[in-house]
Amino acid sequence: MTDLLLVHGSCHGAWCWRDLIPALTERGITARTLDLPGHGADQTETTDLAAISLEDTAKAIRAHTSAETIVLGHSWGGYPITAAADLGERLRGLIYLCAYVPKPGLSMIDMRKASPRQTLTGKTRKSADRASYRFASEFAADLLYHDCSAEVVDYALPRLCAQSITPQDTPYHPGTTWAETPKAYIRCTQDRVIPPEYQAQMVVDWHPETVHALARSHSPFFSAPQELAGLIATITKDM
Repeated sequence: MTDLLLVHGSCHGAWCWRDLIPALTERGITARTLDLPGHGADQTETTDLAAISLEDTAKAIRAHTSAETIVLGHSWGGYPITAAADLGERLRGLIYLCAYVPKPGLSMIDMRKASPRQTLTGKTRKSADRASYRFASEFAADLLYHDCSAEVVDYALPRLCAQSITPQDTPYHPGTTWAETPKAYIRCTQDRVIPPEYQAQMVVDWHPETVHALARSHSPFFSAPQELAGLIATITKDM
């Protein structure tokens, strides 16, 4: 069976894969999850979000992998899965789900600022110590889950957590191991967080057969888990 590690994006946690995991299991894919440092079960009132680094997130991912693991990263998760790929032996593969593909020398925040459209302006709120941010409650559903059911929105919104800024403000230079790792990209054409045209730009030099599209929002794991699972099954067969 295919071993797939699912890595969540900003302000989310392992909980966001609730609907995708059973759909993957039906297709013979063993899907595992984790909470990145400072997220989900790892976030408490005493968590020092300012102290979390990009290296911490990469090491947390790597601790859950072997050479036979395919790692899928969503949104900001594209950065730590890239860094994780450069730690140790080559992974079986990487899948970027409407995710940032690091440009050498740029942080995720640098890349967001370079986007052709600024979708998050005024829609996030920084903490008093400027160490983290959250999606503003009045915009989160429309940004993240606009094509999802009311049940999903009710499930997800209370679980969104603070996102440490430091890892996202750290430049990264993808290494040789990452470059040699098989990769695929899933672009979401109705994404309201990372502009679809920007997603296409990030992988313009990738082989066309490794770039796929879903007519879905930024959260296809909730809006179309069966469709997404089917596409992942197709991609992993070639890795």
